[in-house]
Amino acid sequence: MTHILEKDQIEMRQVYADTIRKLAASDSNVIALEADLSSSMSTGSLKNELPGQYVNVGIMEANMMGVAAGLSILGRKPFIHSFGQFVTRRAFDQVFVSLGYAQLSAVIVGSDAGVSAEHNGGTHMTFEDIALMREIPNVHVYEASDATQFGWLLENSYQKGGLHYIRTIRKNATRLYDEGTTFDNAKVLTTGSDITICATGIMVTEALKAAQILKTEGISAEVIDMFSIKPLDGATLLQSVQKTGCVITAENHNINGGLGSAVAEFLGENHPVPLQRIGVREQFGQVGLMPYLQEFYGLTAANIVTTAQNLKA
Repeated sequence: MTHILEKDQIEMRQVYADTIRKLAASDSNVIALEADLSSSMSTGSLKNELPGQYVNVGIMEANMMGVAAGLSILGRKPFIHSFGQFVTRRAFDQVFVSLGYAQLSAVIVGSDAGVSAEHNGGTHMTFEDIALMREIPNVHVYEASDATQFGWLLENSYQKGGLHYIRTIRKNATRLYDEGTTFDNAKVLTTGSDITICATGIMVTEALKAAQILKTEGISAEVIDMFSIKPLDGATLLQSVQKTGCVITAENHNINGGLGSAVAEFLGENHPVPLQRIGVREQFGQVGLMPYLQEFYGLTAANIVTTAQNLKA
């Protein structure tokens, strides 16, 4: 495991394409479904490489869920990709009924998560996808923090069966884990005694930066990569907060319904402690580069530091 905090050389979208290629080569039941976004997710070459295992349904995400359901009934193993808001907001009823209610198996990948949508702006900037997907009974909901973890989540979801939702950015993520790392539980990246910081996705890097700053101020922060929002690793969380006595959640998502809500719900029922949530608050998305957007929505190490200072004051 490494925390040098440098961008990985492989983009997250290339991890997706490479993983599909690997799984499909050994299992003819693996089918990749795209909604006219093959160039955005590096899957364009799969059409020729994997004849009969790649389908572009066009810009029709709701229909794509129905296609995936039919394939699953036939014993196929569909991987579904589009923008996060299109596979959740736009197609939610089809996901809920055709896949969830029908108890079928599929891996749904929502890309360009949160502020990483950048120039696509508010219509394509999903801050509510985790909240929506958490409401489906028995679904697994994850946010990938780096390339190694993303690849593992894709393969593990394929192996486990059932309905899985993985949100991710498309481009390079900060490298957090060594190749071959497994993710059966939440990852404690730094140990601390004063405050717990639970983060997902791009906010894991911000949490690690914040922990370094807080250390210079005499505040010992324990950083947890809580990549699985549902099911939540309550055991790791509980062990941490029993030691630190307070917690901050940080996510590239609305504070309602996502990681912050999941942590608050668990602790409220099991071990109430002071909690502060960092995320989007009653706001829509907008056009902009990620540094600007992270600053605008408070998705920064500096905001985590300030929140921690106030919590410990």
